[in-house]
Amino acid sequence: MELFRNKKQPNTDLRYNILSALIYIIGIILLLQLFNLQIINGASYRETSNTRLTRESILYASRGYILDRNGNELATTEMTFSLEMYKTKLDTKVLNDTILRMVNTLEANGDSYTDTFPIKINPYEYTFTSEQRKTKWLESYKLDANTTAEEAFNYFKDRYDIENEDISEIRKILVIRYRISSEGYSSTKSLTISNNVSRKSALIFTEQSDLYPGITVGQSSKRKYPNESLASHILGYIGAISQKQYDANKDKGYLMSDIYGQTGVEYVFESYLKGKNGTKQIDMSVDGGIVSENTSVEALQGSDVVLTIDANLQAITEKALKNTINDIRNGTYGEHNKYDATAGAIVVMNVNSGEVLSMASYPDYDPNIWVGGIKQEEYDSLKETNALFNRAISGTYAPGSTYKMVPAVAALQTGAVTIKEKINDVGIYQRDPTHRCWLYRQSNRSHGYLNISDAIKHSCNYFFYEMGYRVGIDTINKYANAFGLARKTGIELTSEGSGTLASPELSKSKGEIWTLGFTLSAAIGQGDNNFTPIQIAKYLSILVNGGKQVNPTILKTIMNPDGTEVSKEEINKSIDERLGRTEQTQEDIEISEENLSAILEGMRDVTSESGGTAYSIFRNFNIKLGGKTGSAQTGKSTNAWFAGFAPYDNPEIAIVVVIEDGGSGTLACYAARDIIAQYFGMNEAQVEEDTTAIPYVDIQN
Repeated sequence: MELFRNKKQPNTDLRYNILSALIYIIGIILLLQLFNLQIINGASYRETSNTRLTRESILYASRGYILDRNGNELATTEMTFSLEMYKTKLDTKVLNDTILRMVNTLEANGDSYTDTFPIKINPYEYTFTSEQRKTKWLESYKLDANTTAEEAFNYFKDRYDIENEDISEIRKILVIRYRISSEGYSSTKSLTISNNVSRKSALIFTEQSDLYPGITVGQSSKRKYPNESLASHILGYIGAISQKQYDANKDKGYLMSDIYGQTGVEYVFESYLKGKNGTKQIDMSVDGGIVSENTSVEALQGSDVVLTIDANLQAITEKALKNTINDIRNGTYGEHNKYDATAGAIVVMNVNSGEVLSMASYPDYDPNIWVGGIKQEEYDSLKETNALFNRAISGTYAPGSTYKMVPAVAALQTGAVTIKEKINDVGIYQRDPTHRCWLYRQSNRSHGYLNISDAIKHSCNYFFYEMGYRVGIDTINKYANAFGLARKTGIELTSEGSGTLASPELSKSKGEIWTLGFTLSAAIGQGDNNFTPIQIAKYLSILVNGGKQVNPTILKTIMNPDGTEVSKEEINKSIDERLGRTEQTQEDIEISEENLSAILEGMRDVTSESGGTAYSIFRNFNIKLGGKTGSAQTGKSTNAWFAGFAPYDNPEIAIVVVIEDGGSGTLACYAARDIIAQYFGMNEAQVEEDTTAIPYVDIQN
């Protein structure tokens, strides 16, 4: 064995020597390269390193689309340019001059930029919404609470070493310097000046980058409402995120430069629509020049929100509402039907599912004016006309005769009246002579003997005074509650109103003593009864579907960017938290088939038989429907109502129209007729309009 080991030893030594030689050679090469890097070319490489910084820029996510039930686009996004600013090695004067040059360029091209500086000039004024906010702000800068706006303005001018004399130039610089101080920026973290920069400005900042050190142009997205004012009260609008909104959402990836849903669907589904921002790495020199850039994290587009509305039906609904209001005001239906109508609302709902197919409020607005920042004069105009108010879900109105089916159900179901019993309307209600039927007030006549179907057809106040007396206010209100009246429906929109239900408790809170007269007024939809159009649509849907509860909804689904749907459970939880909704469990209403038929027959006769309060509008209509007009007095004016359903034999939709100061409920039928014709695909040429017919006016007291 020793002999064999000695024979192999020379080969082992040779391999060892070769390996050692290779290691020495590699070591020498590394030392030479190190010498080259540090000694020969060290100064050059250090200069390159010192003049190049890696910075992280935001890739703004594209906001999700809002679509109608058929996939038509109601709110979209389009790519635009953003302007960002990084900290560079500039002295104060150069920085201020650069800011002024940048702002002037933006303004020259009609571009907006984020302005949070709370002092206006010409004249000097604070822009705080409350004195408390102003005081707190002054304290944060250790300024006296009595500091005037001009004094505070000059304080910041000195604070930022602004040497300009022109106060408009000073304020332009202050706006950006103030944001730098408030939000911060660095050589690696930018401050977003604007998310909506025109191509013209973007080219200037890119091609003349030496004049704008530290300023870079990136891509962003811009909200767009392609149909302008269509469904504006449903969609809502976006705007710059407020300080309060930012404080509540900064841990969710929001920035002070972000946009944020302010009302409507844009607000309620903000967390789904927003998406997730990405990041881009930018190599820049210390003087602000871009050397290279690459995407490190891709932006993720927001989810698409699909609504229940039909865009075509929505357009017809809005047009019908606007035209009817204008026609009433202009006397198109005759001078005897001319009233000072200025506003109104319509809701069209599926009676079985509660899906809102269209919903209009007039006056409306174009949400595009908020994109990039709304002008003060535009906002003042909207406030003057109250165009931002969604009357369909926020407006509360006395329902007038559209309410009469509630005491009808209450009386029939409790046995207080039968479908065959006839009551003699003598004009003046004997139990309280101050209450008289509308026909008696108009012409000193009465309706005579009526059963419940006839009473609905003719909208006889006398009959329903008697129903109120027989069943009492508590029973009427029990059914009103079951129909969802004076209760929020929970629809997925902001600022829904609750309304009020006439009751002894409410009267007591107002220092009033409840009397029989209050019950009689409540039974015909007057008194303290005030409901929203969406509540009337819910009540009508429950009635015509036989008592089955429905929950009005505007949401069909939410689609993630990967094509999956968000679960209903997750969506409902999010909405509950957003709107502060609580679960409301309501049982179906028991209505016998016989009683329901009697009520619906009366509603059918309203539109199809002579003497019906809507017959003059629907007499040549080839869709069989049911309805109820209402003319509800509010002070010196009368609001016009129509609540109807179609088709009569197998109801699909409920339609509710209210026109403020519309004069007569019959006039509200014109808008409803156009919408029903659109829904059922009727040829408009077949719908004849009779503008000379004198409508029945069922005014209640």
